[in-house]
Amino acid sequence: MKIRNKILLYFSATTIALVAVALFIIYWIFSAYREEDFQQRQKDKIITTLYFISEIQKNEKELTEAIDRLSINSFLNEKLLIFDSKKQLIYSSLDDVPIDYSDKLLRALSEQNVWIEQKDELYDVVAIHFKANNNSYYGISKAYDESGYTKLTFLKHLLTIVFFIFSAIVILISIYIANRISKPISELALLLGQYTIGKSPRQAGKRTNTYELDFLNVKFNELLHRINNAYTFQKNAVHHISHQLKTPITILISEMERIKQKTNDKILQQDIDKNISKTKSLAEIINTLLEISKIEAGQNTVKNTIRIDEIIFDCIEELNTLHPEFIFEVNYLPAEPDTDALSIMANEMLIRQAFQNLLSNCIAYSDSNNAGVKIDSSGNEGLSISFINPGATISAKEEKLLFTHFFRGENSRNKIGFGLGLTLTKAIIELHNGTIKYTNPERNLNVFEVKLLSS
Repeated sequence: MKIRNKILLYFSATTIALVAVALFIIYWIFSAYREEDFQQRQKDKIITTLYFISEIQKNEKELTEAIDRLSINSFLNEKLLIFDSKKQLIYSSLDDVPIDYSDKLLRALSEQNVWIEQKDELYDVVAIHFKANNNSYYGISKAYDESGYTKLTFLKHLLTIVFFIFSAIVILISIYIANRISKPISELALLLGQYTIGKSPRQAGKRTNTYELDFLNVKFNELLHRINNAYTFQKNAVHHISHQLKTPITILISEMERIKQKTNDKILQQDIDKNISKTKSLAEIINTLLEISKIEAGQNTVKNTIRIDEIIFDCIEELNTLHPEFIFEVNYLPAEPDTDALSIMANEMLIRQAFQNLLSNCIAYSDSNNAGVKIDSSGNEGLSISFINPGATISAKEEKLLFTHFFRGENSRNKIGFGLGLTLTKAIIELHNGTIKYTNPERNLNVFEVKLLSS
């Protein structure tokens, strides 16, 4: 999520949530106040009615009609019951609002429990015990607070409107603040996205009135210049190293070929040929290392469509000149594979070096004069090439370090090498978006499996 959207979301959501809570608390307090106020008015109505009963001497019918005609403290949708000290009904208002649980309320009232309040849907019910003229009385009132609920409904609608208006204002303010804060950061991110390694970077970002953003701009510009300088140095270093290493190796090969032509000793000529082959392999390793350095430095590498099996057969042929007694058995799966399935887009020199390293390992670590190569193109996700040789395996602990620089396992004792072959091979495979892994499914059996995407 963009920083602008985060600022907008967090600020507006927090503010709107706080306002919603505040408005809800206002509504809840007013609702509680309405209920408390109305119940107090019900109590006053009960007591006022009792005083009228005690002071006016009329028969029951005339008394009831007179009290019901009173406008003082009258409620709509109200039922009022008053009982004497023996809990006998002495007054009942003319309203038809039922109180089916009056007996239960009377039993709960006493001199110790003088006040009961409860809700009956939207009706407020109040039951009290009180004394007048040294006599005990009981009153029960059930009424609907039409005026209070009307005000409460009005307040709810008003608060809802206020909430939506305030939310809209908060969102607009949040958008303005988010744009104002995130603009220099967005400009900096845009400039960084347009930056290409090796080119002189433009000044990233603009001056702002925020210390942190200005500091970030300065440090990013310093970082870009350092990256550019490091890239330039690495590029020049790779060029110079390439020149300094290639020239003496080329001269060395030429000298060995010249010496070979001056002698007729067949054995010496064979030894010279082996040394020439090893020197050429060294030159190829140097070229591979330099090519990888160029790729890691951001330079493009040439990739062409190549046949994997042809590269493998070429590598086997080269190795057989040094180890003519060693046999590689190559198998296909399926037995007659599609030509396109064996083709990939790759840098031929790099892939050749990777396969040559794996085939050389088969020779170096095999306890016999044979090894196997299985080319599996039956999968839908690309090629799988397995290099299989019998010989001493490595432990699980060593397996974790197999592809690290300069690592050599217990099975490599008394064998020539520097522990860079597999590291280099893994780097080449990963540059081609492939994977390599080692397994030993059986005792004394080593398997390296390479997976590459078909073109």
